[in-house]
Amino acid sequence: MQTYETVSGDTWDIIAKKVYGQEKYADYLMQNNWKLLEYVIFPAGVKVECPELTEEVDEDLPIWRD
Repeated sequence: MQTYETVSGDTWDIIAKKVYGQEKYADYLMQNNWKLLEYVIFPAGVKVECPELTEEVDEDLPIWRD
């Protein structure tokens, strides 16, 4: 599992963009770091766990196609 160390001013979506290449994974990061949910804007030096992405579901498909 990869770990990301924050820089001052990071937010969940910024971290997701840096680690996974897209902001849409911010929720995934938050689900895997529930102890850090107190942060909206991070100070420097917080270690965020960044697990590998699971198989991505195409968000454009109707729910019955999942």
